[in-house]
Amino acid sequence: PPGVEFVPMVWGRDHVTPSALAQAKKAGRYLLGFNEPDEPTQANMTVEQALDRWPALMSTGLVLGSPAVATQAATPGGWLDRFMSGAASRGYRVDFIAVHWYGADFVPARAVEQLKSYLTAVHDRYHLPIWLTEYALVDFPGGYRYPDQEVQAEFLTASARMLANLDFVQRYAWFALPIWDDAPTTGLYQEGPVPTPVGRAFEEAGRD
Repeated sequence: PPGVEFVPMVWGRDHVTPSALAQAKKAGRYLLGFNEPDEPTQANMTVEQALDRWPALMSTGLVLGSPAVATQAATPGGWLDRFMSGAASRGYRVDFIAVHWYGADFVPARAVEQLKSYLTAVHDRYHLPIWLTEYALVDFPGGYRYPDQEVQAEFLTASARMLANLDFVQRYAWFALPIWDDAPTTGLYQEGPVPTPVGRAFEEAGRD
């Protein structure tokens, strides 16, 4: 739709191909790096595997986001920290940091402060702009436990207001899993489409 920009991602090591990179170059100005390479169920890459493939992503000339780790983006010696150190030592370019964040504290005010603290720590460590490319309230260790839709919506509203006031956060994207069986998730709409309470909060946040 008008005003909506598609941003491609090179998902994992097997996706670093000439055809994929050529498609990315046609898509716009930005390119996202690997998806949760620190997670065995996602891109599942070592730091060295990512670094060895990074020049191919750089060769597109696009504004390039770091691999988006699942957790511990600001942790010294963590996956992203070792990647960024390796990139610096090899003279590789990383233009912004992409991160994911999921909160298991279902008290919205506390969760907003936890998210803000995490993003601030990431920025303090790398001193680069941040894209928050996935976020929501989900308790993964609790077996994909979600808060009620009204709580999720309250968190979305408060977090969007907070993110808009962090000058080092360039973009953020809500993680909109689909709705199924009327169970609470992070979904923005049901079939129809009918906006969920979270979807209505998302629409309102976009108008602010």
